[in-house]
Amino acid sequence: MRPPQNSLFSSETPETKDLSSSTRFEDLPIFVKWMDFLKWLLHATDKFPKKSRYVFVNRLNAIALEIAESLVDARYSAKKGVILNEINLKLEKIRILLRISYESRLLPHEAYKHAMYALNEIGKMLGGWIRQQRVKS
Repeated sequence: MRPPQNSLFSSETPETKDLSSSTRFEDLPIFVKWMDFLKWLLHATDKFPKKSRYVFVNRLNAIALEIAESLVDARYSAKKGVILNEINLKLEKIRILLRISYESRLLPHEAYKHAMYALNEIGKMLGGWIRQQRVKS
């Protein structure tokens, strides 16, 4: 027997409805953008040749996941400036690894363009957040 919709056992509540969509998260816009980029990156790096996966994919994915964690840390930390500067450094590392991947012909031109555009947008958002924190301190 199925429980009534308004019951505590209902599987679909406003909080759980469509949680897979990153736009459902009522978070920082930069976090939403980063999660969209992360999904794209995980899909794009799946297409790398097996011999290159270990070196590039593991490193790219590790740094990308660290950025997601650091964005959460920055949101709830009193010392946002330090964390935001670390995120900025990690963004540069992602840019460099993607450039090497593109120049090594592991990443197609259109994918590289997409990645650089997304990283530039995220970088602008991050730069604004960093400037905001400097004004506060």
